[in-house]
Amino acid sequence: MKAWLAVGLCLSICVGKAADYALEDAALSAYFEGRTAELEKRWAGKFSSLQEWEKVRPRLKAELMGMLGLDPLPARTELQTKVTGRVERPDYTVENLHFQSMPGLYVTGNFYLPNKREGKVPAILYVCGHSFMMTNGISLGNKTGYEHHGAWFARNGYACLVIDTVQLGEIPGIHHGTYREGMWWWNARGYTPAGVEAWNSMRAIDYLQTRREVDGERIGMTGRSGGGAYTWYTAAIDERVKVAAPIAGITDMRNHVVDGVVEGHCDCMYNVNTRQWDFWLLAALMAPRPLLIGNTDKDTIFPLDGVVRVHAEAARIYKHYGKANQLGLLITEGPHKDTQDLQLPVFRWFNRFLKSSDPVIAMAATPEHPPMELKVFAALPSDSINGKVHESFVPISRAPVNSPDDLRDFLQRDVFAAWPKELSPKVTWDGKREQGKLLIKVEPGLQVRGGFLPAKEPNKQIVVRVEEKESAEAAPGVLSVAVRLAGENVPDPSKRNEVQIRRRYMLLGTTVDAMRVWDIRAAVKAAHEIGGLFQPQVVLSADGPQAVNALYAALFEPSVRELRLSNLPSSHKSGPDYLNVLKRTDIPRTLALVSREKKVVVKGAEAELKAQAMQLGRKENLVFE
Repeated sequence: MKAWLAVGLCLSICVGKAADYALEDAALSAYFEGRTAELEKRWAGKFSSLQEWEKVRPRLKAELMGMLGLDPLPARTELQTKVTGRVERPDYTVENLHFQSMPGLYVTGNFYLPNKREGKVPAILYVCGHSFMMTNGISLGNKTGYEHHGAWFARNGYACLVIDTVQLGEIPGIHHGTYREGMWWWNARGYTPAGVEAWNSMRAIDYLQTRREVDGERIGMTGRSGGGAYTWYTAAIDERVKVAAPIAGITDMRNHVVDGVVEGHCDCMYNVNTRQWDFWLLAALMAPRPLLIGNTDKDTIFPLDGVVRVHAEAARIYKHYGKANQLGLLITEGPHKDTQDLQLPVFRWFNRFLKSSDPVIAMAATPEHPPMELKVFAALPSDSINGKVHESFVPISRAPVNSPDDLRDFLQRDVFAAWPKELSPKVTWDGKREQGKLLIKVEPGLQVRGGFLPAKEPNKQIVVRVEEKESAEAAPGVLSVAVRLAGENVPDPSKRNEVQIRRRYMLLGTTVDAMRVWDIRAAVKAAHEIGGLFQPQVVLSADGPQAVNALYAALFEPSVRELRLSNLPSSHKSGPDYLNVLKRTDIPRTLALVSREKKVVVKGAEAELKAQAMQLGRKENLVFE
């Protein structure tokens, strides 16, 4: 396929074709509606004064850094920039170059520089959307799909650096860990490719400030679609971006979760939403710097109603500063496409705020470079980590937890922060009580199924058994529970539906497995009621991935005196995913710390898991069979 014909593939490759994203299950849809409404209520209309906003702004910025995997920031190592070629045009020059944002993480780009300059010129960092540019099986980088922007800026007196993304650069990486590759451990690692793209952009600004031709105090940033998203994230955390114009790169949480446009976006569009943000906060962190929000009116993956809501919330913050004129909303007719109707107002925005001028724009941005002309590498470097940066970008176990209380504090703050405030399960019987089938309401709008028959003789102990599906028969003295999205609790068994449901949970600040831990906690509480005893001792039993969920649930439920776990995964990399958990613990360490408070019997454990757990655990409480 000719490279210059490949741009049109971007939507089907990465952000998906227009589709009906509605969930088929009405109860699940209502659940997501309720959770989204709670999140909206938390943020909408907040920060009623500039004083209130300025007080909380540093904390919000720090939270965003953490949710991008940038806390702590990676070391600012030498960029090791190399120019590998030049392209001369009558009014500007293009340098094909690469730099390393960290050792082995290569960023390829084209630097456009006007030939006629009077002093230092303002600079634009252009970050690319999902243009799939290849020829003869070789990636040319998505920078070649957006070269017309770099050329326009250079012809009009700007330096412009256009950089490739990790996914679609000359050295291909991965943006689709949870979307397509089954890498749910990205959540556990606290990793998102949005963090890498933001870091690469920050290092690109570092590079721009080294250029003697560039005025380092007049740097703007723009891009569309994925490039729009990276503009939001970078401008929110790096105040060296003085003016920004993100195009078709943001909408609100309601569009993503309730309307389901998350299904049309890869992982690079999202931070790991531990703090349960709505997306308008990204725009607010740009205030009061000039910000132009651009979108088309028929964009199915960035619906107009959500874009307008984002602008309305951000506008309140700009008004607090008395800078309402520095926030713009640009709406043009069209689909999700890089149209001239969008481009021209963006050019005017930068002229206005970076050059203090507003000349008539006589020439639109038009492609003029054959893609091969802008290629950086003749041969790819052997030391590149681009294809595996997700394995190292976020440090793990930097400060491991060392006590049960330390573990609980970490989990409540950084892992299970989106749990409901109150745990008060309600049990109803599904049919006649003697049939043993029941429902447990674990949070508003959500029930899980279970089974229970009373023991023939009173017992101070009740077994809570966690199932992957509803138990066929209820057993005396055993409360069996099928956690959410398991067995008969699954609304649609299709793989696509499972993936997109799990991604919705992450956007709401949690994961399916984190909420299964909550369900197990609810089942333990319910055991107190249905067991006929005021405070029964609970034995918690589970197998495989649910055994891990039971392990974490036991940390928060004092009535669990013993766990019987089978076939524990050895790591969250292969087991249940909870946001950020790998930053300070993994399954062996958690197992050891739980054994300091409770008896734990483990069957079928791998030798490595056993060895690690025994080093830290209370040996008389930790039994391997």
